[in-house]
Amino acid sequence: MRKTFHEELKELQAEILRMGDLAVSAVTKSIKSLIEGNIELADEVIIGDDEVDKLNLDIEEASMHILARQQPVAKDLRLIHAVLLITVHLERIGDYALNIAKITKRLNRQIEEKTLLDLISEMGSLSCSLVNKSLQAFDEKDAELATSLSLLDEPIDHLYKRFLKELKKSRDDEDFMGEATELILASRYLERVADHAVDIGERVTFLVTGEFKEVE
Repeated sequence: MRKTFHEELKELQAEILRMGDLAVSAVTKSIKSLIEGNIELADEVIIGDDEVDKLNLDIEEASMHILARQQPVAKDLRLIHAVLLITVHLERIGDYALNIAKITKRLNRQIEEKTLLDLISEMGSLSCSLVNKSLQAFDEKDAELATSLSLLDEPIDHLYKRFLKELKKSRDDEDFMGEATELILASRYLERVADHAVDIGERVTFLVTGEFKEVE
């Protein structure tokens, strides 16, 4: 039996949430791999990125088929438009997890700068929480939650600035310079994860209200 239009839309939304769960899990694992110097876990993240990329393509293909067959209008059209854009953000979040895992492999050891690692860990937890809230806003079509994400992003920006200050206090020997460069990249990737969560919130707000309000 052919699926109804709304059944197809429901499946599309479920796939977005699945992709989001995979992306968040990848970020969490990549941070853990970096903090612990766990190469096996880093490899798991790198291999798992293929599944995120495949879901991205599958969702895009399903969305285009629905557009071609059903010709949705109004809110249903906004939903498909939101889905197509949100998958882009989730795919990028998965890429940041991949990049952090690659940092773990390049370093190939556990870093001793506990203060810096603690800040990265905190940034990671808050960033993943923000992505989860953006997915919750999408699932529940909660415009109020979606618009609150920019405020929830501020502590992550503060942590990034604090990380850079703490980095300046760290040892400045030549051996640490390579580690410092990699840690700066990791912290920047986590800041960008949070930014993508805020962007997802903007898409949800448009989906629910029909008005696009870009966060300053």
